This record gives sequence, structure tokens and C-alpha cells, in this order.
Amino acid sequence: MRNEVLHGYLIHHRKYRERSHIVHLFTQEYGRVDGILRQNPPPQYQPITLQATGKSELKNFSKLEILNQPVFFYGDAFFSGFYLNEILLRLCPLEEAMPQTFQQYHFTLEHLQNLAEHANPNVFLKQVLRQFEYALLEELGYPLDYEADAQQQQISATQRYQFQLSDGFIPVSHTSSATLTGEQILSMANYEKGRDFNPEQLQLLSKLYRQMITSLLGDRPLKSRQLWIQNSQSKTLNR
Repeated sequence: MRNEVLHGYLIHHRKYRERSHIVHLFTQEYGRVDGILRQNPPPQYQPITLQATGKSELKNFSKLEILNQPVFFYGDAFFSGFYLNEILLRLCPLEEAMPQTFQQYHFTLEHLQNLAEHANPNVFLKQVLRQFEYALLEELGYPLDYEADAQQQQISATQRYQFQLSDGFIPVSHTSSATLTGEQILSMANYEKGRDFNPEQLQLLSKLYRQMITSLLGDRPLKSRQLWIQNSQSKTLNR
């Protein structure tokens, strides 16, 4: 890159030497891009533009411009924003455009700003997070076939299945909290992108995507998820 203009968001930063920062961006043009910024980093969740130069994985950033007004998240919206940025940082490859995920990230941030005003914020939050994960996992190369199992046999509504990231839906004879019903899986078969998930689909995807993301992350759990759980437990104890 040479003085290439990028549009995107800051997802993480850390101090580098006395007056610089190493920043990790999620951009419209190249997905995740890392580099050195020789000034204070921009706020998170606000769209920015800047110029990037360099051939190595660590670019030099300059001419930063912050767009729009400041964005502040509170409560569940705060932890959700933290979660989005953490999985982008942990899972997205460097300099690989992810246009659907970028668009969904932008939409999700807009939804989080209005979360408190929604009639049913808990369901709405699950909806927007599952939409984001749906786009992310597909562009990472993990689309799911909800009509066929690991042996390429048609999913049966009365059968139970165990999901494995490398294989797909494996028929099993036992019932446990880790298994899924064929009926749940088939509820996703006719899903069209852009639609809201129904309650059965939300239940399926909440279980399925957590397992997939945990497998992709490996041994290091998400800090955002741990803090979110601790915050929820603290609020319950203080009631």
C-alpha cells in the first residue's frame, strides 16, 4: 500500500513507544489491517478514514479523520460492542476483504445505539448478534448445510445430532444439552439472508455459533464474554 485511503473502524489499540500506538482496524477495503499510528487513536465504534502505507503486515497510518459524532454504549450494548471487536481481532485474517461482515458490523453498531429504546431489548440483541455471526462465519469459510448431515444423508426431524466443526451434523442416539434436534436444524433450511430469525432459529444459532466460535478461538476464551457473565451475575446478586 502507498498512501491508500481506508474506511473503517478501530477495533483495538495498544501503546507503542512514547507517542505512537499499534492499532488494529476493520476496514471496508481490506478487512482487518494493522499498523502504527503516531498520534492518539480514534474512539471505537466511530467510522474513520486514514491513509495506509507499507509492504509489511504492520502499515504506517496517517491523515486520520474521525467521522460522525461520538458513540457511547452502556450496559449490554457496551459488552456487545466489546464482543464484536474481540472476535474480529481474533478471527479475521489480515488484509482479506470481508464486505458482508463489514456491512453487518456497521448495521450492528447502529442497532446497539438504539438498543435501550427497543420494546424487547433482550430478543433484539440476540437477533442482531446472530445476524453478525452469520455473516462472519460464512465469510470465514464456515457456511452450514442445514439439509444434510455429515454422511450427506437428509436431516431427519425426529433424529438428534451432535455438531462438529470439521464434519457437520453427526447423527447420535443419546440426548444431552449438547445435541440438537433435526427439527431445529431444518428450521434454518429455508432461511433467506436479511430476514429476522424466528425464536426456534435463534435458539439453534445461539447454541451452534457459540460452539463454532469457541472451536475457532482455541484455548483462549473471550474476555468480553467473561466480563459480560460477571456483570450479569453481579446484577443478579445485587437485586
